[in-house]
Amino acid sequence: MAFLFRNKQKNASELVRTTKELTVRLSEEPKPNPKLEEDLARELQQMKVRLQGTLEAEVSQDSVHQLLTLIVQEDLLYLLANNIHKLPFESRKDAQVIFSTAFRYKPVGASDPQVLHHVIQYRPEIIISLCRGYDRRESAMPCGGVLREALKYDAIAALLLYDEPTGDGNTRDLASVNPDVASTGEGVFWRFFDWIDKGAFEVSADAFNTFRDILTKHKSLVAAYLQTNFEMFFSKYNTILIQSESYVTKRQSIKLLGEILLDRANYSVMTTYVDSGEHLKIVMKLLRDDRRMINYEGFHVFKVFVANPNKSMAVQRILISNREKLLRFLPSFLEDRTEDEQFIDEKSFLIRQIEQLPSAPAPPPAAA
Repeated sequence: MAFLFRNKQKNASELVRTTKELTVRLSEEPKPNPKLEEDLARELQQMKVRLQGTLEAEVSQDSVHQLLTLIVQEDLLYLLANNIHKLPFESRKDAQVIFSTAFRYKPVGASDPQVLHHVIQYRPEIIISLCRGYDRRESAMPCGGVLREALKYDAIAALLLYDEPTGDGNTRDLASVNPDVASTGEGVFWRFFDWIDKGAFEVSADAFNTFRDILTKHKSLVAAYLQTNFEMFFSKYNTILIQSESYVTKRQSIKLLGEILLDRANYSVMTTYVDSGEHLKIVMKLLRDDRRMINYEGFHVFKVFVANPNKSMAVQRILISNREKLLRFLPSFLEDRTEDEQFIDEKSFLIRQIEQLPSAPAPPPAAA
């Protein structure tokens, strides 16, 4: 009859304590330990089931709340974030479920997940460690999935954008951040450029998805950040992403740039960007790329320069000096897109705008 007691369920406190102890031991192991990994995998799977339930049995909100409270109290999320790369493959997925459930679960009557307050006020290092999951192929996708769940909240996006090292290995208190002060470029957000550009394909692709979520789902926050850090951001964006040797990175980055510039929330960012003749030169080169989708995505950025009614002297000078070439080039540009009526209309509009350029650059009208 002993077999009846082999799989006796631990209570929530025992489960969290055992999982924590095993994770600490795993973090201290200099090389793989199959027995330890197996024991930890079993605990993480049980924890996932307690939080998520199964097809046969639903979980109670009280038990989920109790378990998540203990997970937070024991700092288990931080331990898992730091060591997720050491977990077996299936256990990494279980850890992702645990994290994602924590960032979704809201106690009755609460407007935000209970873990959100803990992370922002006491443990921002959890988010920073999840970002650093992109340093390793094994942890990139589970960490990325958790980050995108957490990034549904502005506070997490702000933490990522304004994270700065303090010199002691920690990060600044978010409450001390002045959004009008430009970043030093040493914070975790700036690491995304390298993760996208230099990571293995799956690391790069997942990091780009998170990067896009940061930049497109927190409009007012990002608009202020881009204005304050304009030079640094677009210097990296233009040189690392737009001119990437990876076709996928290059294409996605050009498309994202168009989305950023055409978003109303980024109007001030857009006007500053299209004032630059150097930016226009970069974009015009995209129109001559030998890959058609690069041409197409580049066109949607180029049109912002041409359609701008208050073109800078630098931009006018480039367009005027290249007017004849552009008027020869554009009519046959991507001419096989015969069913894309919006593209055809926009191309015709740009041709008319270029035809109507003055013979010499003129100062743009003064701002009202």
